[in-house]
Amino acid sequence: MTGLLVAFTAGLVIATLTTPVGISGAVFLLPVQLQFLSVSSPQVTPTNLLFNIVSAPGALWKFHRRRAFSDSAALTVRLLAGTVPGVLLGAAVRVFLAPGEDVARLLAVALLAPIGYGLVRPRRAGDAAGPGRVSRWVTAHQRTAAFVVGAFGGVYGIGGGSILSPLLVAGGLTVGLVAPAALATTWITSVVGAAAFTALAPLSAGTVSPAWGIGLACGLGGLIGGYLGVMLQPRIPERGLRAGLGAAALAVSALYAAQLLT
Repeated sequence: MTGLLVAFTAGLVIATLTTPVGISGAVFLLPVQLQFLSVSSPQVTPTNLLFNIVSAPGALWKFHRRRAFSDSAALTVRLLAGTVPGVLLGAAVRVFLAPGEDVARLLAVALLAPIGYGLVRPRRAGDAAGPGRVSRWVTAHQRTAAFVVGAFGGVYGIGGGSILSPLLVAGGLTVGLVAPAALATTWITSVVGAAAFTALAPLSAGTVSPAWGIGLACGLGGLIGGYLGVMLQPRIPERGLRAGLGAAALAVSALYAAQLLT
């Protein structure tokens, strides 16, 4: 019972803080599941996808009520065209190849750390701080970038929003446009990924089915937290949202860096 309460609370707090910028928060649940809830790897991957499936509808419904998808529908379709095939590939890689995690974590640190710093760094008058080369490429090649992120999400169960959101915002798009598209992409991609893991489970030597109790408890907390997070978004100025997204990107990169050092 204590573990389920920890899972519910973690999902609630994380989703409340991350949903306003289009991140489900699954990436921050990885260490909670591994270190405090005794979820094994690779079981943590489908459990994270289960969290996304249960938690995202509250925030998505709130975005729908605000008509946020009228502006972000085209972006959502482009992202899904990449992430859905990507997550299928990622699930197969996770089940059959189970690659070492250090390389992917190192790449995530190298990618997210400078993006996060660029988003939180205070701007001075006349400061020419345009998007970096990677962010410009991601914005111009959204479908290809989404495929790569989808494959990464399929391996690690993070949905992809924690990577796509900061890259697209750093590339010049607004948080208000990116957040609903990234969250919708994360939810649909997670449904596809969870179905892929379920289909591949009989072929795997390890446990690749979700930890159902933990995943549902985290997801129910995230369902409430996501709704609250979207309610908060209009009350936060764009500069604050960008800073919050940058802080999230830095936190993710710091988390992966710490895991590389342990």
